[in-house]
Amino acid sequence: MQNKLRVLVTRVEYPQSVPWIWGSLFVKPRALYLHIPFCKAKCLYCDFDSRALGGCELDTAMDRYCTALTSQIDTYGAAGELDEVETVYIGGGTPSLLGVHLVSLVEHVRGYCDPSEFTCEANPESFTLELAQALREAGVTRISLGVQTLDAGELKAIGRIHSAEQAMLAIAQAKAVGFSTSCDVMCGLPGQTLESFGRTLETLMTLRLDHISVYPLQLEEGTPLARLEEQGRIAVPDEDFQAACMDLAAEKLAGAGFERYEVASYAQPGQRCRHNIAYWTGKPYLGLGRSAAGMFDIPAAPETCNLGTYPFYTSGANLSSFPHEGRMRYRQLDDEGVQFDTEYLTPREAIAEDLMLACRMTDGIPLDLLTRATSCIPEADLRAACETAISSGLATWDEDALGKGALRPTHLGWLDGNELFGLFWGLAE
Repeated sequence: MQNKLRVLVTRVEYPQSVPWIWGSLFVKPRALYLHIPFCKAKCLYCDFDSRALGGCELDTAMDRYCTALTSQIDTYGAAGELDEVETVYIGGGTPSLLGVHLVSLVEHVRGYCDPSEFTCEANPESFTLELAQALREAGVTRISLGVQTLDAGELKAIGRIHSAEQAMLAIAQAKAVGFSTSCDVMCGLPGQTLESFGRTLETLMTLRLDHISVYPLQLEEGTPLARLEEQGRIAVPDEDFQAACMDLAAEKLAGAGFERYEVASYAQPGQRCRHNIAYWTGKPYLGLGRSAAGMFDIPAAPETCNLGTYPFYTSGANLSSFPHEGRMRYRQLDDEGVQFDTEYLTPREAIAEDLMLACRMTDGIPLDLLTRATSCIPEADLRAACETAISSGLATWDEDALGKGALRPTHLGWLDGNELFGLFWGLAE
């Protein structure tokens, strides 16, 4: 293994004239995310940007917001910046709360691109058969339902307003109109047991789902659930319980034909979420709407690119003096798309981020990514991180019959994800 590690990062060579391979050519976004910041009620654990409104106030806010979001779509679409979009994801919040507004947004996006995967998030209480049919006709291919649990007591404990029956009906409606159907499940909920978590999984597995994501509950500072826990009014299961739930999910879902392709994601063959994979594999993505995030690699020759279309790049900055080569991350701060938080990553930080994110996936860090990383990271440092990951039991080196290999996370690597991620993010410096 030591000898293999000495060559695995140099087996493929790239021209020395390309010091930053991603910065040498501006690539249009491959993925598009639209954020919908509205909910009927805020869940007790949620710290996402969403507004719990009702009645006329909600209708007015949605009208205004969708007008602004449509204008942003038009700006990028008219400039040709959506031409190469492969996946679209509308999340929130609760996109299904928009009703006909959501259908219009889908149609509008479809006017500028033809993604092979188009996902909309939905909550069971606002997902109807009528809406499902309209979204399918408009071009949505995939529905992601926020189920979380099928236990009535657990739903109440986290402030969900749907019932188990509504969740199962929503799944049936999504399947009936031909959607690839995913649902989110949570573990580590107040009052949850390993048995109740297992019952939720077993019921869901009977519903012919295509994809299931399993997330441990995170108590975010400032949320109602965090305050209840601090006051001793609720008890949240510890990390050992969450780990046991994640292991149980892996066992049960594998038995039902699901493939684990990411630490929290399981799919039937051919049903992996391509949009999320884009995030984890460094593809450029455009985020539109309040609190939406995006990522682009900065071109070495910005004058050759259509950067004037991107206000997160030009807003508040002198373009001529802005860093060239590297990566830009941004988050939209307002409804209209004129205020942004931006973060610049050096080429070395960007490739370290790609290495770290690859550790989330069962495919791991492929040989070609390790090789590309040597354009920015000293080979000795990279080799040391790989060797530490293997000797610590966090990863293993797998090689196929063709000699192509990858550094793949082990079960321990996922349980101690922060340690594994830290090894490769540490290469940023």
